[in-house]
Amino acid sequence: MDPRVVIKSPVITEKGTDLQKENKYCFAVDRRANKIQIKKAVEEIFKVKAVKVNTVKMHGKKKRVRHREGKTPDWKKAIVTLREGDKIGLV
Repeated sequence: MDPRVVIKSPVITEKGTDLQKENKYCFAVDRRANKIQIKKAVEEIFKVKAVKVNTVKMHGKKKRVRHREGKTPDWKKAIVTLREGDKIGLV
């Protein structure tokens, strides 16, 4: 898989920015991507060394628009731990 297809976007939240102090970064990734593909994609795009990758399947939230109920799509989040001294300039 192409690295730009594997990693969709960074997830910039309050919790995610707190994790950056521990050298961990959050990304929205393709739901079919595995940890090895995510690690290679981060290393290739950002030119850093990834030590560990944790993934979480995020379930979509229920939403209502007028009288109709719907749901936001399910997505996958990856928390990537980088080697000591490496940084990604997201914020």
